[in-house]
Amino acid sequence: MRFFANANYDFLGRRRMAFGLALAFIVIGILALAIRGVNYSIEFTGGTLVQIRTQQPADVGALRAGLERQGVTGAEIQSFGSNRDVVIRARVVNAAGDANDTQAAGAIIRRALDAVVGRDGYRVARTEAVSPKVGGELRQQALMAILLSFVAVLAYLAVRFEWRFGVAAIVATAHDIVATIAFIALLRLEVSLFVVAALLSIVGYSLNDTIVIFDRVRENLRGAKRPDFLAVLNRSVNETLPRTVLTGSTALGTLLMLAILGGDVIRPFGLIMMFGVVIGTFSSIFIAAPVLLWIEQRWPGPHAQGLKPGAMPTERAAARQAQPVA
Repeated sequence: MRFFANANYDFLGRRRMAFGLALAFIVIGILALAIRGVNYSIEFTGGTLVQIRTQQPADVGALRAGLERQGVTGAEIQSFGSNRDVVIRARVVNAAGDANDTQAAGAIIRRALDAVVGRDGYRVARTEAVSPKVGGELRQQALMAILLSFVAVLAYLAVRFEWRFGVAAIVATAHDIVATIAFIALLRLEVSLFVVAALLSIVGYSLNDTIVIFDRVRENLRGAKRPDFLAVLNRSVNETLPRTVLTGSTALGTLLMLAILGGDVIRPFGLIMMFGVVIGTFSSIFIAAPVLLWIEQRWPGPHAQGLKPGAMPTERAAARQAQPVA
């Protein structure tokens, strides 16, 4: 079975509408972020970590309900190793306003555990404070990782293709990051290390999808003496459409299972990655390719050398060559 085997859609002809939709979504997300602020997890705000080992398999849902009855909301509860080993991360502010009071937090968590599993049903392995300073360092390192990935991608694409391709890919990836942050703000998702991992994963997915399209653009340019760049871009996007759709749908199926069955800790990662796959596919077609076209029209590449400034075919002529298929 071959899906979209003879696709001939005029994607570039709809780029202005796509730009408008992308801009509207990002503006709404930024407004939500400005109004609500960032919902950081205790890994970034500070709090208390308690590791326990229960006599019987731990019920994470019952533990979370017990903590909420004690007034502790938003706790992160994870099983690791066996189903009797549990890590609880919670932010409890004492009367003095200190969120790193491990003694007060530990007492509240123990009261919840006593009510859920019984006083003799568990053993506390360790209790320690989580400093917000660590969260600041993690944010800096995540930002540095993203910036370094941009530099590496720009250098790679400049060598393999041209600098024009590298700039277009980075613009599309930056769009994906901003759009994903807007998505997180709209859903009021808690920003944890899993969310940071999802953001970095989206960078890789989006770049990979863009590079596949750009590689086909390069191949199609080789056989054209006086290329119509708009038509080449449309043709390249259509030729890679089967791969894009099948790869994205496979990833979405896996991520959907993570979002449904992953639990409260993994679910945000699955949701954000699902959005990242969709927005990464969108940006490869409607952001990266149009930005490359814009750059090419102003600074033509080697394949267009010798053409007069006005010799680039008009969009209307190219649109007539790429008739959309219903």
